[in-house]
Amino acid sequence: MIEHVADFGAIILADLVLSGDNALIIGMAAAGLAPELRAKAIMFGMVIAALLRIVFAVVATKLLAVPGLLFLGGLLLCWVCWRLFVEIREHVDERAELALEAAGDAEAGYTGPPRRTLGQALWTITIADVSMSLDNVLAVAAIADGDTTKLVFGLGLAILLMAFAATLIMKLLTKYPFISWAGLIVLIYVAGHMLFRGIFDMEFGVGPMLGLIEGMDLSKGH
Repeated sequence: MIEHVADFGAIILADLVLSGDNALIIGMAAAGLAPELRAKAIMFGMVIAALLRIVFAVVATKLLAVPGLLFLGGLLLCWVCWRLFVEIREHVDERAELALEAAGDAEAGYTGPPRRTLGQALWTITIADVSMSLDNVLAVAAIADGDTTKLVFGLGLAILLMAFAATLIMKLLTKYPFISWAGLIVLIYVAGHMLFRGIFDMEFGVGPMLGLIEGMDLSKGH
């Protein structure tokens, strides 16, 4: 019971702290448009982020069950941790909050005649969403560890937060930076656990796969 509560708490933290870069890119891209185009750009960015999370979740769940790829997933999650550390140091959440507020204010941001087309802004948002959605899904999939309920909860929460509470989240993270640091600590633990399993797990680890070690039974319940 405690383990499940801890997992759900970790998923919530991961969704919160990994939403900053998404919000920053969407807000900045939208704020650079004429006011009448911003709402469309923001909506498109949120929809694309949601769809990508669903697609990546299906792919990640399958790939992490392939021997050897759990270790690579752990390395990728280490990179996510480093990027999150840099973002916390550079106050990305604060910048995202300002960008979203500017995008939602018809008198803020760029207010002149259109200098970028909606299509150009949407392309920028889509490319950014690919990388950022993958980060979020990888973290949630690692914490869920094959539990479909936790995976669906994590994805659903991430989509809801981005769609309806992005600005509120950025305000929360800006006011209480310890939340971001707590999320980083959780992700570092998850990355370390993935790497350990990715090396030593008798079923998925690279050690047993390459015949370097006998391997350990690290499945749930052991």
